[in-house]
Amino acid sequence: MDSLIVRGGHRLDGTLRASGSKNAALPIMAATLLAQGVCRLERIPVLRDIATMLTLLSSLGATVSRAADGGVRIECDQACEVTAPYDLVKTMRASILVLGPLLARHGKAAVSFPGGCAIGSRPVDLHIQALEAMGAAISIEGGYILAEAPDGLLGTDFTFDITTVGGTENAVMAASLANGTTVLRNVAREPEIVDLVQFLRSMGAEITGEGTDILTIRGVPCLTGGTYSVMPDRIEVGTYLVAAAATGGRVRMTDIDPSVLGVITDKLRSAGASVREGDQWVECEMDGKRPQAVDIMTEPFPGFPTDMQAQFTALNAVAQGEARVTETVFENRLMQAHEMRRMGAHIVIEGNTAIISGQPSLQGAPVMASDLRASASLVIAGLVASGETRIDRIYHIDRGYENIEGNLQSLGADIQRVSG
Repeated sequence: MDSLIVRGGHRLDGTLRASGSKNAALPIMAATLLAQGVCRLERIPVLRDIATMLTLLSSLGATVSRAADGGVRIECDQACEVTAPYDLVKTMRASILVLGPLLARHGKAAVSFPGGCAIGSRPVDLHIQALEAMGAAISIEGGYILAEAPDGLLGTDFTFDITTVGGTENAVMAASLANGTTVLRNVAREPEIVDLVQFLRSMGAEITGEGTDILTIRGVPCLTGGTYSVMPDRIEVGTYLVAAAATGGRVRMTDIDPSVLGVITDKLRSAGASVREGDQWVECEMDGKRPQAVDIMTEPFPGFPTDMQAQFTALNAVAQGEARVTETVFENRLMQAHEMRRMGAHIVIEGNTAIISGQPSLQGAPVMASDLRASASLVIAGLVASGETRIDRIYHIDRGYENIEGNLQSLGADIQRVSG
């Protein structure tokens, strides 16, 4: 099993191009199940979760291939299988996103309960409730969600009790082929939702309201393939910017609209970083300074993203002052704090809040990743620690960061991947 060895003490400095967004690519890939004809998706990152989704689509009968330029070709005309098996779904939460498209296209679906990071329960109740509101009959048998709508889905007016990204994605995809008009209320507003809607619209869907908390979808008889470029990964970009701030260095990220970062850049400025933005680029520079502690509370977009919480925990571990990091989205997402304490971080957990007293430095130690973003935070901690940090179970990081060690090496980090 691979590990990362990080020898800290080097300021990051340099420029990276943003990868395509994993969190946008996965629902867009699932949405190709709705289309007749070939879908050519550009800027698809090379990640374990992407490979899993391609394998899942293949198991459903789709024809998939990857191009040398990072694009993916998906044709679902012969995708007649409607069962997403446990062996594939267990490794990735986003597998649940094939439920809505399969049900809308074929009138039935059988999808195993999904797996993924161990960061909380993340129930799929809201996905099911939205589809039931469209007329689907759904039961749970043997660990599978069994859904049927033999006469097609029907337009409805549905309000989500809690804002849910995955539930919004499943519902809007299903409603695209429903009979009549669907109004979805209290939907997620993340940029990745906007990207999904724009992709669906490029295939012929009639949807309005993206970026607001109400989506209106007028169902159409069919969608057709085409070419679409996935948005850049705002979480990857944020991670490298935080790494720059933590190490006192400078990193410029290109090929990204800075506006999608939202409060991430605001919090970096609060930490004392100089953040500059331009047309399709953003740069974070600390000029050798130690960051200032910054309080964080995660919230649905446009609030602070839960996927950046762990990275800011690492920054606060070496910042001046005391910070409170509160996780309100997932109940088990402060687990990285326990590993950081092995490196000398002063972190006290009180309920869903980590109280962090910043230290001048951390000490390298063997640590273990518990989920995707915790993995990234431990890499950042290793970059600012004295001595050597060995991070095990990095298969988590390969789910969401393309060639993270190569990118960090290009910025001056001493990091390498080892086997065994």
